[in-house]
Amino acid sequence: MYKILFLDIDGTILRPDDTIEASTKAAIRQMKEKNIDVVLATGRPVHEITEIGDELQVSSFIGYNGALAIYEGETIFAKPMDPSEVQVILDTAKKNGHEAVLYTDSKNYLTTQDSASVKQFLEKFHLKKNELFTAEVVKGILGMTIITNDEQDNSYYQLGEGIRLSQVNIEGMRHCFDVIREEVNKGVGVRFLLQRLGIPREGSIAFGDGMNDKEMLTFAGEGFAMGNSHPDLFQYAKHRTTEVMDSGIYNGLKTLGLVKE
Repeated sequence: MYKILFLDIDGTILRPDDTIEASTKAAIRQMKEKNIDVVLATGRPVHEITEIGDELQVSSFIGYNGALAIYEGETIFAKPMDPSEVQVILDTAKKNGHEAVLYTDSKNYLTTQDSASVKQFLEKFHLKKNELFTAEVVKGILGMTIITNDEQDNSYYQLGEGIRLSQVNIEGMRHCFDVIREEVNKGVGVRFLLQRLGIPREGSIAFGDGMNDKEMLTFAGEGFAMGNSHPDLFQYAKHRTTEVMDSGIYNGLKTLGLVKE
């Protein structure tokens, strides 16, 4: 019945210490043995998660919160941001003393390399391919993260219709917000990939913990919110599983009868 499994990374696969539980690895291995495709669906840039993919033997990704889809190494979908929307967000960030990390398909571009908060962000998410942002790359921006000074600073951003900020659901990073587009998000990426592969919606499973997973969990046939999820996410998931520190993926798949001890 089930053909494909979509997994968020931070707070879903990765624990706070950036390690992966043995139970999670076992669950993914059992899915692959059943010929169920496994896709990592993340807000992270794909060029920075190859090591995680290698560790889990996964080569299919939805990155940049749905702006890029790769299946078995082949890029099948890419949707950069509107340069005018990028500029509006950058102008608002500059006005309020905030910083931004912008992502293309190959590099991360920073509004500054000197800020302590930016350095903390880069270290937390292991971002290594970094350069200072210049106007020349604005047409290739696939996603953005705004680094503010406070968890409530997203209120400064008056964004256009169809675009919003999603709080990063990681301890110490909740003053950071991903830019999410209604027409480009994880749910859209999942739908596109299912159509490309000829898989019905009912044949898909998804796990996530942040508000950037909302559309993905809503669209998937079986959507699981991790026990450590943002409180507002549970209403969008069909199921609630245990926390990332307590075999959340394994236990969720076990309820569907897909894994065994």
